[in-house]
Amino acid sequence: MKAITSSKILIPIFSENYGTSSWCLDELVQIMERKNKNGQIVLPIFYKVKPADVGHQIGSFGKAFHRREKRLLGRSSFDAVTLKKWKKALLEVSTLKGYEAQGSEAELVKLVVKKALNELKKKFELVISENLVGIDSHVDKVIEFMDNKSHATLFVGIHGMGGIGKTTLAKAIYNKLFNQFEHRSFIDDIRESCKRNDGVPYLQNRLISDILKQKIEFVTKDEGIGLISSRFKHKKVLVLLDDVDDVNQVKCLAGNRDWFSLGSKIIITTRNKRVLEEVGVDHDYELKEMDENQSLILFSKHAFRRDSPPSEFEDLTHEAVSITGGLPLSLEVFGSLVCGKKPRQWRATIKKLKKVPPKEVQEKLRISFEALDYQQKQIFLDIACFFISTNEIIASYMWDACDFFPEEGIEVLIFRSLIKVGDDHMLRMHDQLRDLGREIVREENQGEPSCRSRLWDYKEAQEVLKGNKGTDKIEAINLSEGSAADGDIYTEKQFKNLTNLRYLHMTNAHLSGDFKDLMKGLKWLRWQNCPASFEVNTFDVKELLVLELQGSKINEKWEGWSFFKMAEKLKYLDLSLCVSLENIDFLSTFEKLEVLILSGCWKLKRVNTSIEDMEGLLRLELGSSRALHHAVGADASAEHPVPRFCLRELPAEIGKLKALQQLHLVSTVSLSTLPNSIRSLENLEILDISWSGIEELPDGIGNLRKLRELRASHCTNLKGIMIESMSNLSSLQHLDFTDCDKLQSLPNLPFGLTYLGVTFQSHKLPSLSHLVHLKDLRVRGCGFLQCI
Repeated sequence: MKAITSSKILIPIFSENYGTSSWCLDELVQIMERKNKNGQIVLPIFYKVKPADVGHQIGSFGKAFHRREKRLLGRSSFDAVTLKKWKKALLEVSTLKGYEAQGSEAELVKLVVKKALNELKKKFELVISENLVGIDSHVDKVIEFMDNKSHATLFVGIHGMGGIGKTTLAKAIYNKLFNQFEHRSFIDDIRESCKRNDGVPYLQNRLISDILKQKIEFVTKDEGIGLISSRFKHKKVLVLLDDVDDVNQVKCLAGNRDWFSLGSKIIITTRNKRVLEEVGVDHDYELKEMDENQSLILFSKHAFRRDSPPSEFEDLTHEAVSITGGLPLSLEVFGSLVCGKKPRQWRATIKKLKKVPPKEVQEKLRISFEALDYQQKQIFLDIACFFISTNEIIASYMWDACDFFPEEGIEVLIFRSLIKVGDDHMLRMHDQLRDLGREIVREENQGEPSCRSRLWDYKEAQEVLKGNKGTDKIEAINLSEGSAADGDIYTEKQFKNLTNLRYLHMTNAHLSGDFKDLMKGLKWLRWQNCPASFEVNTFDVKELLVLELQGSKINEKWEGWSFFKMAEKLKYLDLSLCVSLENIDFLSTFEKLEVLILSGCWKLKRVNTSIEDMEGLLRLELGSSRALHHAVGADASAEHPVPRFCLRELPAEIGKLKALQQLHLVSTVSLSTLPNSIRSLENLEILDISWSGIEELPDGIGNLRKLRELRASHCTNLKGIMIESMSNLSSLQHLDFTDCDKLQSLPNLPFGLTYLGVTFQSHKLPSLSHLVHLKDLRVRGCGFLQCI
């Protein structure tokens, strides 16, 4: 019982005879009590029994349980209340997401271990939470200054070296002030965003969207300055500008105090104190290294998953902490590096660390890199050079084909704090680690970029190709620089020696000549805004797995398809915003596709019945992505009319996509019905019909037992009474019917919901008392509602 009380993760294993043990059942009652009171994680394993058998005491599990029940009830000393507690705990645990032992038990063990490690890591990742070390005193000092001038518009700067915790401190301050402001915005990672996206206008658009709650697209930074300075004048705002490296970034986002109402607060983080001097901040706070005690706690959280070291590791921990220089990033990375290792291995690692000068943080971090195996190093370097803010699932297609074993590699990199992966699957990496990775690649050949494995800098890549200096050392290359109108032209001569290329990124580029045998090993082609004309004679891309042609001028008759159709291994195809595309019949050759994205293909008239041949398809996006839905929704005006999707129906054959997990139909305003065959999508987890023209849900929607999210907001044609079978959706967690103005009533709701959003015309909500997991309830625009 003590172990149950003190553990963060509890893993009960249910076998056929579990219910015959009073001891086991008493433990289960305790486990569920800890989960409900303290939020401990429970990961049940059902070993050769079904969850329903456990929950309702039926089948072989039930027979064994009832034999035990009969014997116990025959004893005068047995308390029947205990039996009720057992049955309640069994029912509750059977509804949790767990694991069923079917097939390889070794694979099941790997899955459980991976999940446990992920949850442990999540518990101790130093996000804005109570687990942060030594941050309260810094927060209090900055807040004290702000409180003394609470009615003034203030610019506050936080500066310090990379990895010192500036962003964490700023977020903590932001969270403290959050509830005092109706209008607020957090613009993160400004330095990198300016490089990756369309510069300052992209950031201005984000700020305006956050503050005004509407999307107003513009192209130039001067337009943005005019709009912000005029529309924010009467708004008291809280704005956090994270990782600024140029004063002009601040001037374009928060030019001066006159842009905002009195009481506004602008927080700026930067490595460069000069930026804050040029801005003229009211208060400049320098964040310095952690003291020894704070360092010890932070290191222990990552090395031991607790606040202090076990006694046998105490001396080693002090020794390790003494050489980290009090830098939070170093403490986090090195703590993760030695986690789970024996004292002998600790000593070897500390010996390596001691050889590095104390202030050379990058060299210290290099030790964590050197501890990786070859495949893990390749993944780390790819992320550092190209894939920060890229979806791990897409990158894994290439890594898997290169035998880099991405599932294991990403797990190792996360556990060693070298990367982070968000809930959106986006790869994140601290800029210190990014710089380390890029420096390691530069060291492959300091003088000749052409002899390095990766070229991420556009100018260097241009110099190599334009000078015909390419070599077989180059594996990945970025030839994209924003969205220049004219684009570059590349010939076969320039690519002649790049025989080991596996990743190529171009924007607005033209290829010309005979590329036979030049791209045989290419796994991933990201060719955004590619031209309508295809000027290549021969293009061998049979090994291609990922093809991204976003925003291209191509249509179904594009000559390039004759070559790309030979890529029979293709798994990921992104044709979003290919606005000339009218049909996708030609895609039938890609039978191994797992992801097909057709968002923003306004002219697409139909989905061919041959889509049933894509048996492995996991994700299908039609209409508009969630990121694009504003462009076809509330922001329409006479000057910018809504692009009306031509797609009017889906073929019944879509029901044959047995593997499909995600179906996105956002903003398909001409689509009024879903085929009844959708009931056969037994693996569907996400169905998003937001902003669509759907009038009613198909009868068989209750069959989708794995459906986790049903998003149907702004379906203004959705009417009538919702299908009662929806209560059978036992996996449903997110249900959104907000702004469905014609919706008459709701069905009985599935018990697993954590989010419920509704707009409907009834006087009364259905019962909510059984929704014990509900965290977020949004009832909006229900003009007739009298009671809840």
